[in-house]
Amino acid sequence: MRTQVGIIGAGPAGLLLSHLLHLRGISSVVLEKRSRDYVERRVRAGVLEQGTVDTLVEAGVGGRLLREGLPHHGIELRYGGAGHRIPFEKLVPGRAITVYGQQEVVKDLIAARLEAGGDVRFEVEDVAIHSPEDRPYLTFGGERLDCDVIAGCDGFHGVSRPSVPPGVLRTYERDYPFAWLGILARVAPSSEELIYARNERGFALHSMRTPEISRFYLQVPPDADVAEWPDERIWAELKARLETVPGFALTTGEIIEKGVTPMRGFVTEPMQYGRLYLAGDAAHIVPPTGAKGLNLAVADVRVLTEALAAFFHDGSTGLLDGYSEACLKRVWRAQHFSWWMTTLLHTFDSDDDYGRRLQLSHLDYVTSSEVAATTLAENYVGLPFP
Repeated sequence: MRTQVGIIGAGPAGLLLSHLLHLRGISSVVLEKRSRDYVERRVRAGVLEQGTVDTLVEAGVGGRLLREGLPHHGIELRYGGAGHRIPFEKLVPGRAITVYGQQEVVKDLIAARLEAGGDVRFEVEDVAIHSPEDRPYLTFGGERLDCDVIAGCDGFHGVSRPSVPPGVLRTYERDYPFAWLGILARVAPSSEELIYARNERGFALHSMRTPEISRFYLQVPPDADVAEWPDERIWAELKARLETVPGFALTTGEIIEKGVTPMRGFVTEPMQYGRLYLAGDAAHIVPPTGAKGLNLAVADVRVLTEALAAFFHDGSTGLLDGYSEACLKRVWRAQHFSWWMTTLLHTFDSDDDYGRRLQLSHLDYVTSSEVAATTLAENYVGLPFP
């Protein structure tokens, strides 16, 4: 078999890349080791930047997003017994976020690719990358796929990044001394906007997925065991961390999913080797506090699409050569913002009284200074794409 771009991974990055290339008349094959049902049910991110929403709409896959997504024009920072709203509509006019689950984005993209006759293969075993330097091809399940370019969109644990020879890539990592216990609950949200709560007991986040499904996160030790967090304990802890302002009552209900997410930052440089290009979690991971993971993947894919269009249509390699450098500017901005939000809102066992007072002072500054609040808002809704 032969195609122009072999794509490993049917997450948002791989599927969106395949669709954008199709719109440019460039062929691709997507290989995914998981089943279609698995990738369409896998709960991940749910906050889409303005640029991500615009990209999906412009690509013709945003119809359901516009109908069912929940636009938000602010978030609340809750600490010290009070809530402080960061008003996006005032600070960054015309830009907002939209709450729409990653699995819904994946469903929309799969439907679009299949409707267009795209080649998306699920439950593909033993994918391997060969000759990425100049004549790349993929093997899987006893078959061979020759291609001009390979896009590694298969996440942190995929085969793409380890296929680069030793000594080529440099990695930067930071592990945080806590994790997030996340739950989905069949209960209407208790707030119209996201609540980021700083509490001496630990951080908590109130989010949502639909008008009937809420999403919550609790800061927990990095080695936390879900089995030690029965539903009653989770709701009691969420109440203790969120019911800290007058008049707010947390609505509880059936918990339908729970899991622990480690908090870490990770960046690989460069994001390319020969004709192999890494995108999304295959190249970088951010702590989820800043809601940047899925949005960075979309940004990578936009850059890679333009570079591949120039390569296939004009024979130009300039944009492909500069792919990594172009992406990493945004990646490191998102890494810094995610680190900043994480350190602003979480409790650290290493902090003494002095450190905790500094944190509260910083929160006071962000919530009282329009300049500081604008910095948060501008980064949260996402910097405009070039």
